[in-house]
Amino acid sequence: MEKDDKKDDARDHKRIGRELELFTFSDVVGKGLPLWLPKGATIRRELERFIVDEEIRRGYLHVRTPDIAKLDLYKKSGHYPHYKDSMYAPIIVEDEEFMLRPMTCPHHFELYLSKPHSYRELPIRIAELAQLYRYEQSGELMGLQRVRTFCLSDAHIICATEEQAVEEIGKALDLIEYVTSVFNLKLDVDYRYRLSLGDRKNTEKYFKNDGAWEKGEDLLRKLMKKRGSKFEEAKDEAAFYGPKIDIQMKNANGKEDTAFTVQYDFCMPGKFNLNYIGEDSKEHLAFVVHRSSIGAIERIVALLIEKYVGAFPLWLSPIQVKIIPVRTNHNAYAKEVFEMLMENNIRVELDDSDENLGKKVRDAKTNKTFYWVVIGDKEVEAKNVTLESRDSGQLGQMSKEELLKKLLEEIKNKK
Repeated sequence: MEKDDKKDDARDHKRIGRELELFTFSDVVGKGLPLWLPKGATIRRELERFIVDEEIRRGYLHVRTPDIAKLDLYKKSGHYPHYKDSMYAPIIVEDEEFMLRPMTCPHHFELYLSKPHSYRELPIRIAELAQLYRYEQSGELMGLQRVRTFCLSDAHIICATEEQAVEEIGKALDLIEYVTSVFNLKLDVDYRYRLSLGDRKNTEKYFKNDGAWEKGEDLLRKLMKKRGSKFEEAKDEAAFYGPKIDIQMKNANGKEDTAFTVQYDFCMPGKFNLNYIGEDSKEHLAFVVHRSSIGAIERIVALLIEKYVGAFPLWLSPIQVKIIPVRTNHNAYAKEVFEMLMENNIRVELDDSDENLGKKVRDAKTNKTFYWVVIGDKEVEAKNVTLESRDSGQLGQMSKEELLKKLLEEIKNKK
């Protein structure tokens, strides 16, 4: 992990996000409530599609649950009063108290309980891109890094045995390492592992069960050693219901945040009677793994803005290609190329303004557009395009069909 704690203004996601028109905030809407502009919404939409498709490939069942629930649900789970100070105040409707949800687990547990389950079905991996609400203190709010509403790539894995739970934790870490590799984030350089432990003496913060804490922490410690992963241990950083493995990343301000997490839960199965029918035809208590594969969309966007300094890879770029006709008499062919790319779901922009070529190219570079296509007399005559790259400079002439093939392959492979 890089140890430079100095603030890096050139990489600050708040500044870049403003300059590239990705997101904004409004005091009228409220502090810590981000408003996504079209380009920023494009980035988060691509991230959401990426992680949902990848999780489904790995056996997750994606669901949808409400953003609000009765306060009784969070009393049942124990989140209330454990997280009372960071929850929005209850909403009273028809003499019932409701709460904007700060987490998804109790919703998923109730969903699991909607019918009986056999040991043959387990593990069941319930996943959701869930909008959550936490009333962070004003002084803690910071761009997209720390907000009061965020979309979490959340999942809860119901397991039959401890061994199955440990295996699922390993698979969750495999998924996280795959995700970080796609983003070109390197372990022990861009992020590190932290084993977050409880505190047996702090019974207000943590569920009281010393034996379960010892066993859970030992299981995670042994798993990390078996994987050969470097990690450090941090006391008093666990969830109230069990220990966890956190993936820690630093932002441009030098502050470290938890980007993703995998948690071992020995508390909730008993609270919710998360049972399954075993091979012996009797009910048995399940084991639960909580995990987030890509973290909060807001936080990962902030980290990626700073990682790439706003110059996103092609698959994430809000505008993947800009079409630049040299003069107005080149506009008709430029529009033909533009429409071909649009029809194939390439995010393309046509700059047919009456500006000179230099200004149009500077605009593409300023907005960190990945590719731009220049179309002049030679291109119109040959029915070709000249392709230039943000990262590699001029790439020469090619047919518009070759351009399309190149773009589709690079986007598919997430180069």
